[in-house]
Formats: sequence, C-alpha cells, structure tokens
Amino acid sequence: MPVPASQIEAAIKAALPDAEIDLVDLVGDQDHYSATVTSAAFAGKSRIQQHRLVNAALKETLGGYLHALQLKTLAK
Repeated sequence: MPVPASQIEAAIKAALPDAEIDLVDLVGDQDHYSATVTSAAFAGKSRIQQHRLVNAALKETLGGYLHALQLKTLAK
C-alpha cells in the first residue's frame, strides 16, 4: 500500500518536532524511501538509538504499510 511522503514527514515531526527531513521516493511508487533526518534529539545517542527514535515514530502511524526505508540520522 503506498504511503505519501507527507504522512511519513508528519509522523516524524510529531515525535521529533525540530527534525529537518529530506525524504526521497526512490522508485516513484510511494513504497520505497530514503530519508535523512536531522534533530537535536539525536545528540549523544548512538546511531542505533537514533534510528529507533525514528522507527518508533513511524511504527505508530504506518504500521506495516511502508515497504522500505533507507535511513540516515544526524544530530544538530
């Protein structure tokens, strides 16, 4: 099931209000995305902890609908 980029961005922003998000639909099907998320909430956290924050934000909103997400996180 396709997931609009706006829905992904809204879910991340709800959990990480200061997040800067660069989201790219990799194949044009709204099912495979690459995301770079930058947030002050990532400061002092390991990459795994950063990814878990983003994944937790998406789990509530998207469940199993998003097929693939390539994720890169950066601390502000």
